[in-house]
Amino acid sequence: MSRRLLIALCFAAFAAPASPTQAADADSVEVLHFWTSGGEAAALNLLRQKLSTQGVAWRDMPVAGGGGEQAMTVLRARVTAGNPPTAVQMQGQEIIDWAAQGALADLTELAKKERYDKVVPPALQKFSTHNGKWVAVPVGIHSSSWVWASKKIFDDLKLAPPTDWDGLIAALDKIKGAGHVALALGGQPWQQSDLFDNLVLATGGPVFYRKALVELDPAALGGAEMKTVFERLKKLASYADANNAGRDWNLATAMVITNKAGLQVMGDWAKGEFKNAGKTAGQDFLCFRFPGTAGNVIFNSDQFVMFNVGAAARPAQLKLAAAVEDPAFQAGFNQVKGSAPARTDIPDTGFDPCGKDAIKQIKAASEKNTLLPSMTHGHAAPTAVKQAMYDVITATVIGRYDPQRATAELVKAVAAAKP
Repeated sequence: MSRRLLIALCFAAFAAPASPTQAADADSVEVLHFWTSGGEAAALNLLRQKLSTQGVAWRDMPVAGGGGEQAMTVLRARVTAGNPPTAVQMQGQEIIDWAAQGALADLTELAKKERYDKVVPPALQKFSTHNGKWVAVPVGIHSSSWVWASKKIFDDLKLAPPTDWDGLIAALDKIKGAGHVALALGGQPWQQSDLFDNLVLATGGPVFYRKALVELDPAALGGAEMKTVFERLKKLASYADANNAGRDWNLATAMVITNKAGLQVMGDWAKGEFKNAGKTAGQDFLCFRFPGTAGNVIFNSDQFVMFNVGAAARPAQLKLAAAVEDPAFQAGFNQVKGSAPARTDIPDTGFDPCGKDAIKQIKAASEKNTLLPSMTHGHAAPTAVKQAMYDVITATVIGRYDPQRATAELVKAVAAAKP
């Protein structure tokens, strides 16, 4: 069943009159989210505290799973049962799908009053708005084109951050040769796909990235450059330890924090784990762009949507939406979370060197139109296409497909999944 049809069926159930047990609460918000790691929870607590000062109680509904797939499954079940939450952390294409069904509350009046269109980058507004109306408020801009490295291991081995593919492989070989796990990786589809996204950009550049992952051009998906991407993906995966299957991303980050692994390719939410562990950028860990991607940024954005659950919930929902976009909150939250503010008018004061670099690089990429939507995190292509790509990527990593077959299978999988 297609994702859009499934959401339509969910919405049909949701549109039925609510029972008394589903009555909306003007003084509280039930928030479904997938921020469950230590660093994520610490950042989320800032939003909870801010709402508390405004007399709004927070009813927490966390669903573990870094990619958010489990949370979206729970959401569809809740909506089908006629009991949607007040607010949901959501990303990319999922927002578009729910908005198309008319399930999301209209935030346009607040957005116009606060002039969000002037401070939120156009690449994010594509997912914050639907048919000219604001239906979501972005919390921050994440980038998945980061490498996080153990400074101790890099210093001990006299390594500098690599800037190209050959340099990356040389560094991984040296780390492995010294007896460390070279690449901290969790054997989950979305983590393997993060590597894939970065390799598409590093191998073919931003034009190739857009053709393959946004435009879904068969020639780009099935060409020689994509075969090289799969060859490099298998090579990178070979540097992970044998126990990586099913490992959560934050546990992989912990391997770098404790100097058991040399580096991790992961979005900037990983920095929240370093901060939560009391580590300092530049002293305990290094951050640098995935080799070959300099000047380009792969982004995804966590946003909050408000479901249409009745007029009684509207005041609390608007307070939540306004709190998310408050400049002081944007600065404080993203310093803890590891992301960059969703607003471009937030100064980098108080951000660590990684954060300052992120703010500067995101602004530059936005200006030259190389702020690229993440396929892995549901911004580049429809959800069904993303899942089809996941299947091919995982099959390649675990050895079912060689690079040539993986390239051919990718073309077929995307063609079958396209709406």
